[in-house]
Amino acid sequence: MKIMDEYKNALPLIAISLVIFWILNFMLLFYFILYLIIANIIDYKLLKNFYLKKQKWDLNICCGETDGGGINADIVKRNIPNFVLIKNIYELPFKDKEFKNVICSHTMEHVENPYKFYKELKRISKNVVLLIPPLWDISCMGAFKFHKWQFLTLKTNHFNKLPSKFKLPFWWYQERFGQQI
Repeated sequence: MKIMDEYKNALPLIAISLVIFWILNFMLLFYFILYLIIANIIDYKLLKNFYLKKQKWDLNICCGETDGGGINADIVKRNIPNFVLIKNIYELPFKDKEFKNVICSHTMEHVENPYKFYKELKRISKNVVLLIPPLWDISCMGAFKFHKWQFLTLKTNHFNKLPSKFKLPFWWYQERFGQQI
């Protein structure tokens, strides 16, 4: 009976501890989600726009809806100036060293063979700038419908260099349901 009385006295402390535990877990989850959102905005919106507007690009490959100032090219028809539709990213319809400066923004993580695509970009241009999601933008690792690769880099901007990478474990999802662009 005495033991039960001691536990009864401890019940309010246990309840308070549980409430504090769940509040801290909720706060941790909230701040983690907030970090994911802020990191992605910094990488995909702010830094991407900074590098795109930093200069006029002779070729903006895989341009999305952004105008690089020169030729804009993508595998999907876009409504932007000087647009060229690309049928095969591994055989681009341009001459050797036709361009001085090419930018390829947030594309390498999507392609089947980043090295082959990078080699083709180096064929057509003297300078290739790659914008790649860095490791600190960890939301990119979870983009299993879109991304095939994670690059081992803390930088977004890569000048004439393809960073090391590893294949994300979502290949089975994309094989079964397709990759979204």
